[in-house]
Amino acid sequence: MRLNNISPGNGAKKVGKRLGRGHSAGQGKTSGRGQKGQHARSGGYHKVGFEGGQMPLQRRLPKVGFRSRMARLTAELRLHELEIPSADVIDIDVLKKANLVPAFVTKVKVIKSGVIKKAVKLKGLAVTKGARVDIENAGGSIED
Repeated sequence: MRLNNISPGNGAKKVGKRLGRGHSAGQGKTSGRGQKGQHARSGGYHKVGFEGGQMPLQRRLPKVGFRSRMARLTAELRLHELEIPSADVIDIDVLKKANLVPAFVTKVKVIKSGVIKKAVKLKGLAVTKGARVDIENAGGSIED
């Protein structure tokens, strides 16, 4: 068998109808479109989802939900989780290496949940007001 000998199987490729080529070709005059009406005209057909004037399904159903594209790239971190990494300065890379946030995350926000006793130094992380107070009371600092 050679590449130049390969051909599709019988009936795999149908030859299209040659519309409007005369009565003897089988699809002359109206070319299979019938007489008059919307379907006989060029460009005369309804849009996708049109139900003949009845309220279409996509408009009858209620609007549901929203998925933020940014939510996939952001992560929340709890206060007590800041004590897990042993690095001097905690940034996104340190948190990724410690498996505290997913690898594809670009923004991390520290929220006030739990208690922190260790003094930590944060760099490049967003912090809520309550979490900021607790970190500074524990002797830590926050760089933006």
